[in-house]
Amino acid sequence: MWQVPASIEELKRIAIEIRCDIIEMTCEAGAGHPGGSLSAADIVTALYFRIMRIDPQRPDWPDRDRFILSKGHACPVWYAALAERGYFDKSHLRTLRKLDSILQGHPDMRKTPGIDMTAGSLGHGLSAGVGMALAGRLLQKDYHVWVIVGDGEVQEGSIWEAAMAAAKWKLDNLTAILDRNHLQNDDCVDTEMPVEPLADKWRAFGWEVVEMDGHDMEQIVRTLEWARGFRGRPVMVIAHTIKGKGVSFMENQVVWHGKAPCREEAEQALRELRSCLV
Repeated sequence: MWQVPASIEELKRIAIEIRCDIIEMTCEAGAGHPGGSLSAADIVTALYFRIMRIDPQRPDWPDRDRFILSKGHACPVWYAALAERGYFDKSHLRTLRKLDSILQGHPDMRKTPGIDMTAGSLGHGLSAGVGMALAGRLLQKDYHVWVIVGDGEVQEGSIWEAAMAAAKWKLDNLTAILDRNHLQNDDCVDTEMPVEPLADKWRAFGWEVVEMDGHDMEQIVRTLEWARGFRGRPVMVIAHTIKGKGVSFMENQVVWHGKAPCREEAEQALRELRSCLV
């Protein structure tokens, strides 16, 4: 079965499970990027358990939807979703960033089942998504390409080159989702390099633009289902999110961009997250 049509309530539960896995993984590794992983957890959950046409038993199925996490440092959320969906055993999550693990600090398509694009250097994922979407059209495939980009990432010039190319070829089989959590490695995104007005910029580059609450599961599902059916040009979904979402001491704190919780902090985070399951 290529698709799990999870209900909204099931998606909310799965997103909490994935957040718990993110905390466990980064604590165990003593490294990683929990903040941006937690901000994207609801969106990734909706994609893998409701929206995308995929088959975990056939990760290289030619007709599958493609997914790229262009902000690859947030890979714990991707690994947790892949494991929860059945691409590999969940025991691998505890090997994050270890030698010979299939789960490296940035996604590696040569090592991990279900990874469609190796990511590391920021600004490259959308270009790869444009290539995949164009290839799908030329091969007369009906798969859809989904790319999550970070808001700090749109400071990269290559993002806008990809945006121009996608509009030129009217790639309506491509949807980009911008994780607008307002923080990057060292400071606020708009302090480092202002990126607004984002919606106007993407529209000027020829994209259809919508905005959504990136933590409202009903709104996420409704928006992404609409994006899949939109025709005529590529779609940019600006998702308003909170970095560190779900853990009180991590929310909106730049320090948690690339810092792992210690065991005591992890236990507190897990208690908070699991209290939402009741």
